[in-house]
Amino acid sequence: MSWLLKNINKLVFGDTSKESIVDISQGQLYLVRPRSVKGYSELIFKDAAATIRRTGQEFQYQLVIQRAYEEGEEDLLAEEAGEDGGIDGLGGDKDEKTFLLDEGLQFRTDVRSTGEKIFAWRDLSGDVDDLWEFVSDASVKPETALLFERVALQCQYERKYRKSHDNATEEDLEALSYFEEPIPQASPVTSPTIRSPIVTSAPDAANFFPNTTKANMAKKAAGKAPVPQATEIPTAAPPSAAQPDSLGTLAEADAELHLFDFPTGTFVLQDPKIHATVTEIGNWEYWLHVVGEEREWLGQPIFEDINPVFNYEYKSFIFNHYLDDGSAYSWLIRFKEQEDLEHFQTGIMQAQWERSNKTKWGKAKDIEREYVMEAFQDLAMEDAPEEEEEEEEEEEEEEEDYEDADDYQRSERYDDDESEDDVDVDEQDGGVNSQLAVGYKHDRSFVVRGNKIGVFKHTDDNQLQFSTTISNVKTPGGKAFNPSKVMLHAEDANMILQNSDNPNALYRMDLETGKVVDEWNVHDDIPVKVFAPEKKFAQMSGEQTFLGLSGNALYRIDPRLSGNKLVDDQLKQYVTKNAFSAAATTEKGQIAVASEKGDIRLFDRLGINAKTLIPALGDPIIGMDVSADGRWVLATTRTYLLLIDALQKGGKNDGKLGFDKAFAKDDKPIPKRLALTPSHVAQFQHETKVPISFTPARFNMSPDDKETTIITATGPFIVTWSMKKILANRKDPYNIKRYAEEVKADNFKFGSDKNLIVALPNEVDMVAKRALQRPTRDSIATPSRVGAVRRGGARGSSYLGRNDIVNSPY
Repeated sequence: MSWLLKNINKLVFGDTSKESIVDISQGQLYLVRPRSVKGYSELIFKDAAATIRRTGQEFQYQLVIQRAYEEGEEDLLAEEAGEDGGIDGLGGDKDEKTFLLDEGLQFRTDVRSTGEKIFAWRDLSGDVDDLWEFVSDASVKPETALLFERVALQCQYERKYRKSHDNATEEDLEALSYFEEPIPQASPVTSPTIRSPIVTSAPDAANFFPNTTKANMAKKAAGKAPVPQATEIPTAAPPSAAQPDSLGTLAEADAELHLFDFPTGTFVLQDPKIHATVTEIGNWEYWLHVVGEEREWLGQPIFEDINPVFNYEYKSFIFNHYLDDGSAYSWLIRFKEQEDLEHFQTGIMQAQWERSNKTKWGKAKDIEREYVMEAFQDLAMEDAPEEEEEEEEEEEEEEEDYEDADDYQRSERYDDDESEDDVDVDEQDGGVNSQLAVGYKHDRSFVVRGNKIGVFKHTDDNQLQFSTTISNVKTPGGKAFNPSKVMLHAEDANMILQNSDNPNALYRMDLETGKVVDEWNVHDDIPVKVFAPEKKFAQMSGEQTFLGLSGNALYRIDPRLSGNKLVDDQLKQYVTKNAFSAAATTEKGQIAVASEKGDIRLFDRLGINAKTLIPALGDPIIGMDVSADGRWVLATTRTYLLLIDALQKGGKNDGKLGFDKAFAKDDKPIPKRLALTPSHVAQFQHETKVPISFTPARFNMSPDDKETTIITATGPFIVTWSMKKILANRKDPYNIKRYAEEVKADNFKFGSDKNLIVALPNEVDMVAKRALQRPTRDSIATPSRVGAVRRGGARGSSYLGRNDIVNSPY
């Protein structure tokens, strides 16, 4: 038991660089004054979160209660405050209460019969019997509340004895508990509308050691109130696949096995002693097998979808397991020794790398092997950009309530016909939405649907309003085609289109007339596989040239040339088949090029060799983006993203970007691998049966502001990553929003990261970033209806009906 408790302590106290230790995401704060003429009790915050956090001094901790606002409430209160409220009308003590965790607080706990956990402590600035009471919401897990209580006692212990709580006994902590007086019941007792609880620091501990936290919770609740019991059936391990004949063993180790339980959101111990192996089975295929003393637990091929995570703090390997029917499970193998984890990680990485590269691991250079290994570890990035001290972003706020869309009129259609055909979402017009182009110069978005293009206006209140449809896209010669790629060009006056039937040519559409007016033959022998702007914000200017890529060539296209449009003296062609797949440019025109092999080249200009070659992890790259200043390179693979810091630190090129000066051979930038956690992946596929497949990820774009957020999508989920959270190495630094249908394309509204534009098969939506939630069981399982109306808001999407095609110009 003492061993388990020590591990819980490590989990909740975690990294000392992190301010917050443990949180309760939802509850109410009361001030109870038994002797006051002002009234018995007062509801201070009707919606609040409780946090225990570090201070700048050793052995000093604070209990912090923060008010959470509903959408619009903060602005309304600010308006009500008026001039008398001044600049400090909101914020400060009105939005946050802080208390030093000291024995003098007489911190105490209780459990109501309804399952709500109550935390109470003295109001040291009030009368003798005045108490602060935080009543956690009934939706907060009991083990979370128990963990919060335990951490509070540990913090008081450290302050009292000026030493770490690591060696504190149960009796030491129990001595700090206050039992002399019962907690008076605050009123009113009605809870606010229950929303999905946010998983924060405390459930992380429960995920690794659920049995311990539940046992302690039951012990503390004994004689006080019944512990809420889960009614859902626990997740059962599926049957194991038979192990194929082995050609050799890459890694093996003894360990314990845990399975992620969907109802409770925790990893549950299945077998305290298993033997796990990684074997080669031929034809560049590899197998992961786990067997216990009494049964075989699992067997599956090793490929990128297993989404391996190696956690050195807990000596654990977490991964996904797939069945033939598309079902996914998340497993955790916990090793006894660090050396066992390192050995097993090498085996897994070797198997994945050899499978992707069709080359033996031993033939790779030492630097490349180290690069692959480090990329799959949980590393913090150094020298994160300095940011001003400010309040948490909107995405840090609690999830907001949304009214049922059925109670409101649906959003505007592509057409003005309010017939019953409007609600028919089948592919009646011969296609679905496939691509999205967001305007820079003008507030317009363009959605490709078969050989039609829908045009949408961005309104002042951040909604989408249908403008028109450009129908029957066809070449100047009159041949209809479905654009396979599109790019806005020349101050959003033109759109560059590609026809997959003619890969050596591009087409220019005049958006004022809605007609394709030019066909540009790029080169007779060099096709156009990818095209990209000359510079990051070239679309805002009249710049005519842009970049083109074939499988093994990088070149400039100039539509003003007679004949072929490829600029011969700005062509960089490789003899080897590099399989280039994506490109992006900086504000200065520096170029990042990725390949299907997974490597990335950084150029300062066209026509020369790359300054930096970033090795491949083995997975094809399907999308690229670069921050305007060239500091951050963002690559997308099917199952994860790579964020690469291109700034060199130390050496002769200190302070230079990899675009301008080469990194030293032994000092390649280690990418930050951004992936959904295995448990979230398992929950995603448990709900949708759709494998993870990201759309090309992008930064938010603005000539005036830094990149702060990354957007991508997979299946019906929109996902945003916070750069601030990534660089702080926070766990699960992403939020999600689930739709009822697959997300076909996505991007930010130009100039801000606050609004996202999403193309579904038959609808287009502009959604506020704050509408995305932290991944929880509820937010993963519950689709959002497009066109739902936020309280006090307006309609926000457009739907393409059967008879929507209007042949009028933009």
